[in-house]
Amino acid sequence: MEAVWRDESARIVSALTRHTGDFAWAEDLAQEALVEALASWPAGGIPDNPGAWLMSVAKRRAIDGWRRRERLTQREPLFVTEALQREAVDSVPDQADPDHIDDDILRLVFVACHPVLPAQARLALTLRTVAGLTTEQIARALLMTVPTVQQRIVRAKRALADEGVAFEVPDRSERPARLASVLQVIYLLFTEGYSATEGEGLVRVDVAREAVRLGRQLAALMPHEPEIWSLIALMEFQSSRFSARIDADGMPLTLEEQDRRRWDRSAIARGNEAMTRALPAPPFGDGAGTAAAPEAAMRTAQTRGRGVGYYGLQAAIAQCHAVAPAFTATDWDRILRLYDALYTLAPSPVVRLNRAVALSMTAGPEQALAEVDALADELAGFRPLPAVRGELLERLGETDAAAAAFLEAAGLPGNDAETALLRRRAARAASSAPDPT
Repeated sequence: MEAVWRDESARIVSALTRHTGDFAWAEDLAQEALVEALASWPAGGIPDNPGAWLMSVAKRRAIDGWRRRERLTQREPLFVTEALQREAVDSVPDQADPDHIDDDILRLVFVACHPVLPAQARLALTLRTVAGLTTEQIARALLMTVPTVQQRIVRAKRALADEGVAFEVPDRSERPARLASVLQVIYLLFTEGYSATEGEGLVRVDVAREAVRLGRQLAALMPHEPEIWSLIALMEFQSSRFSARIDADGMPLTLEEQDRRRWDRSAIARGNEAMTRALPAPPFGDGAGTAAAPEAAMRTAQTRGRGVGYYGLQAAIAQCHAVAPAFTATDWDRILRLYDALYTLAPSPVVRLNRAVALSMTAGPEQALAEVDALADELAGFRPLPAVRGELLERLGETDAAAAAFLEAAGLPGNDAETALLRRRAARAASSAPDPT
């Protein structure tokens, strides 16, 4: 039941929003259908097409609701009209309208990213409805408290209803105001697929692939936006490692441990192609050992009309890993420069933590550990912080402290596979500690 809801809820809510014109009611209808499924499926079994079953029940409840509101005669023909319109579209050649995207989920993302909502509310609402994340998962992803997330979702739904926001992709003049939020939502959706916030498995490939699909749909709608292509490149580079990220027991593998022969070369090629469309010349050098100064590279990018953006810099970092033939051949100096530029463009404690990892590979773990310790307050409760700290302490030979850091990380929220790995690393570090006697 949980898997069905995770896979189908976004499509059901988006289709119901199109039918009813009421985003909040659409989500209520979908959840009412789920409640009915919880009552009937245990006895009758899961239907062959559970998504269609849920949609049918939700539509029936919508019709009941309109009947109660004495508006059935106005609304019921919409279902028939839509079916006829779809038949008509299928029966004529595609006119290649660049402004037409027949994708309910992308429409839903644009609705939830309406400028009438504050930025954090847009993210919380979209992650709830499109990604199907719980409020606890969203709180961890956005580094917020659960009550804050709940309040912002409720207020966002009310604001959309009060403004009467239409269920449609906005016209060209309105898209730039929503683009940054849409890109952030797609990236957070991919991140949930790349490293699940909870559950048994490390990776949710279906969620990550949906994010890539939405990114490419968005690129079809706005083909000249370099940051869209940068995000696509970033997701392709990272998704290339899916099959190599876990071992035979389902345990996560670090970049150093992964068998690069299992990386998806076609995904890397797609990432390179997207990078070419986003940025004709690579930032901060050619990625092959010769690199220009960051300032010069940024000026070069500016001469093409735009500087290197947030996703462009992250994609360049991912590309460094993707093209390195071995872990020891990774251009960590270039990665560190890219992180410096990324922190200048979008300073955040998470960027600083990732930069510290790159710093440890160029300047050593001791200097990086000081950077990590300085983030303790800002990233309290964020599992990667003590995990990185444990890695650095282990490299410094402080095995007891490393074991404690790994255990601290294992006790924080996250998926089960990472928890098991962190406990295993803690036990390994403790067993290698010198005998005090």
